[in-house]
Amino acid sequence: MRVLISEKPYFMLERHNKLLAEVIRCYIRQAEPVGSKALEAKLGVSSATIRNDMAILEEQGLLRQPHTSAGRVPTAKGFQYYLDNLMQPKEPKPAEQKSLREIIQNNILTEAKAKALARRLASFSQVAALLAFSKDETYYTGLANLFQQPEFADISMVREIGQVVDHLDESLRQLWSFVNQRIEVKIGSENPLGEDCAIIYTHFHLEDQPILFGLLGPVRMDYEANIGRLNYVATITKN
Repeated sequence: MRVLISEKPYFMLERHNKLLAEVIRCYIRQAEPVGSKALEAKLGVSSATIRNDMAILEEQGLLRQPHTSAGRVPTAKGFQYYLDNLMQPKEPKPAEQKSLREIIQNNILTEAKAKALARRLASFSQVAALLAFSKDETYYTGLANLFQQPEFADISMVREIGQVVDHLDESLRQLWSFVNQRIEVKIGSENPLGEDCAIIYTHFHLEDQPILFGLLGPVRMDYEANIGRLNYVATITKN
């Protein structure tokens, strides 16, 4: 597996890494700024130490403070550092694995099978799933999942997703040009589908047909779970 590699011009202590990872995981779950009190028990250090370390991470551009009295949220740079150095993909739950295997084993046409996988993964991940069977044939499902995310309550974000749909073929063609069998992640300005979104994608062959498969969500998406899901699908399509 490979994600985008960012430069590391700053020094990070192990406790800073643990703090950043935990802030990001809390933010992914809650979609709210993370305060020091919420992390004391998890990290086993005082809230004063956590506040000091948060200030260091903020100086490095990895966290930001939306309001004077609020906790911190990760920046795009913080998410990228997490992806490159701290993120640990999770295997799908046994029930999810069984559900995905059943689709692969189903005796239906290849494109119907791929679309069924997309619908199932969109349901599990609560983000949108995108497919490209070639540079000109695309499919998407689960956009309603995006509009349930707090980030997409903003009308400007709704317009951005509309632009994504309008230019989906063109955007997926850009991703198709990076053909390989690895998991890729693009966030922020690196994401051709919109800088306020993130996409996790890979290429694999399903019954000898090349397919680009992606999960599109907010930058705050659950990378550990969703990369694990795509890893699993890539694995079972090889068998």
